Amino acid sequence: MSVEPPTLADGSALWRIARDSGALDLNSSYAYLLWARDFAGTSAVARHDGNVVGFVTGYVRPDAPDTVVVWQVAVDASHRGGGVAGRLVDHVLHRAVRTGVRYLETTITADNAASIRLFTALAERWGAELSRSVLFGAELFPDGHEAEYLYRIGPLVTPAPAAPPADRVGPHA
Repeated sequence: MSVEPPTLADGSALWRIARDSGALDLNSSYAYLLWARDFAGTSAVARHDGNVVGFVTGYVRPDAPDTVVVWQVAVDASHRGGGVAGRLVDHVLHRAVRTGVRYLETTITADNAASIRLFTALAERWGAELSRSVLFGAELFPDGHEAEYLYRIGPLVTPAPAAPPADRVGPHA
């Protein structure tokens, strides 16, 4: 398993994995191509046997250059449960802290237990504080979307040790 920045050729795989996740808001295929081009420095893909099996997309907030926002994290069903998501986010953070990033922000709906576990464990691994507050209340969404809670982690002072192993292939390997 390798983790590296995405390329344009990975855009369709990002879209497919997001679509098949069953949990993420699916963006247009065009949006995933833009992520791979414009935000490769704050995003990553996991590859197994040359195929993309997971991704994280993120960006540095224009008005807060010490903060990286994690937009989406998804892992193909065949590789879930093996630490791939944690390894992906840690990879982005290890790169980001070298450029002055000290905080991570992400939003999570209250029913997304997997993401809550992922980012709670990340804060523990990095020895950082985690705060949670409503960022976008349900009333702001025109389509019945649930409230999005802001998870803010930091300061990211001491890099976490190597990311969780991602060489297993699925939850029972």
